[in-house]
Amino acid sequence: MKPKGSCETKSRRALQTDYCFRSDMGEWRGYWSAPGDEGGSACRRFYDFTREFMLESARERAKEMYVFALVMLTAAWPVGYMIYSVIKLLLKGRPLD
Repeated sequence: MKPKGSCETKSRRALQTDYCFRSDMGEWRGYWSAPGDEGGSACRRFYDFTREFMLESARERAKEMYVFALVMLTAAWPVGYMIYSVIKLLLKGRPLD
């Protein structure tokens, strides 16, 4: 029979937090690479790929914004010129016959 730890009690029926748990931090590296690791881990390669993808998509988005602005200016130019012509016509005072 397995001996009971100091965290186990029979008097309570509610869920207990295991305060006796102790994780082994010997092999945990977190976000830092080991001294001999040249960025070859799967997590690091995925992070680098994601970063390069986001930079490339930002450059493409900037190019698309410039082209869209050029198209909008080209489309708005005749409307602006029409408004200018109507105002110029109305300021001359000619009748609209």
